[in-house]
Amino acid sequence: MPAYNCEHFIADSIRSVLAQTYTNWELLVVDDCSTDNTAEVVASFTDPRIHYQRNLHNMGAALTRNKALQCAKGHYIAFLDSDDLWAPHKLEHQIKFMEQNGYAFTYTAFRRTDRPLRISGPRHITRLGMYAFCWPACPTVMYNRDAIGLIQISDLRKNNDYAMWLHVIQKADCYLLDEELFFYNKHAGSVSDAKISVLLKWHYRLWRQEMNCSPIKALFFTCMNAVFGLYKKIRYISKTR
Repeated sequence: MPAYNCEHFIADSIRSVLAQTYTNWELLVVDDCSTDNTAEVVASFTDPRIHYQRNLHNMGAALTRNKALQCAKGHYIAFLDSDDLWAPHKLEHQIKFMEQNGYAFTYTAFRRTDRPLRISGPRHITRLGMYAFCWPACPTVMYNRDAIGLIQISDLRKNNDYAMWLHVIQKADCYLLDEELFFYNKHAGSVSDAKISVLLKWHYRLWRQEMNCSPIKALFFTCMNAVFGLYKKIRYISKTR
């Protein structure tokens, strides 16, 4: 859990981990030099499974997540942002799904709480499918560290979660557990709030910087991301009651 100036909502995120029906977990909170009371809020939780670290200087979300991955000891790796919530049976159901089917890389459906929307994705994502679009939301993902290994990404300001999935997909296909196991409340300033031109620029930088693509190839994948982003809105986002 990367954390930066999140004193108003990180407690709820931590409580959603404490409420898990699967109890053999560790929560690694890495504070990216917050200037508010984030540290004090985390310190108010005394559960020994919660481990807090603070960066010596501000590193950004990508390198902060890298640091947490270096320290993780678990068989499975899962992600949760400091302003989001897991459903109580998220870990239990997803681990069972992976172990019963022999999957090393999975994600789940989720629900937006600010609008009545349910978001899912393809049931099976191959390498080409992941290149087409970033289907998994970061807090829905889980992968088997023994099968995938340590993943580290470049210092990307945006799309750093997509960069991670592009590396994981080299080792294993990704599969959907079609249950709503994560709840997302969109905040102002999120990536999806940006103009299309800005989003395309971030995607182009991802392919050039992280994936070392040629300019033409990076432009091709950027255009493919835009096309499949529209397809996702049509195919995998639905209104709920």
